[in-house]
Amino acid sequence: MATKILSTILIAVLFLQSCDKDKEYSSIDEVNWKSRTVHSVLPDSLIKGKTYLSVYSQIYSETEHRIHSLTATVSIRNINEKDTVYIDKATYFDTHGNAIRTYFDKTIYVAPMEAVEIVIDERDEEGGTGANFLFNWRIKGSSNSPFFESVMISTSGQQGISFTTQGKELK
Repeated sequence: MATKILSTILIAVLFLQSCDKDKEYSSIDEVNWKSRTVHSVLPDSLIKGKTYLSVYSQIYSETEHRIHSLTATVSIRNINEKDTVYIDKATYFDTHGNAIRTYFDKTIYVAPMEAVEIVIDERDEEGGTGANFLFNWRIKGSSNSPFFESVMISTSGQQGISFTTQGKELK
């Protein structure tokens, strides 16, 4: 009898541990951000800016009561041929405007013509139907602002859906 109870408890513990691992989303890649962290002092002459990007981790399907989850690839692009772009912060918000997570809060660099990506897994439903990002960045006065774009995609059987959104620079 005691062996049966211990076996049941062991199975329950293993099951709960495997459930916790399901909450680890591939979109959080701290190693990538740490390797891009800027360790030197940046010039005061850099211009600061902010960009808003809508990201749909879920969309309505057929009615407002049926929701379809999507994978979102958020692309941070430096569209300058010679100048580096600096991203100070990337914050992910849910439909209600609550901050879900900050991907990095130490300045990272994006090299000329380089793209850096954040992936929101299809099973990460925290953002909901109105999720969005706010990016704080810095550039040289003569540089182009960074370009932010998101591609959302999902497939089920032979059906698929995909669309894109582009960032809007804020004043």
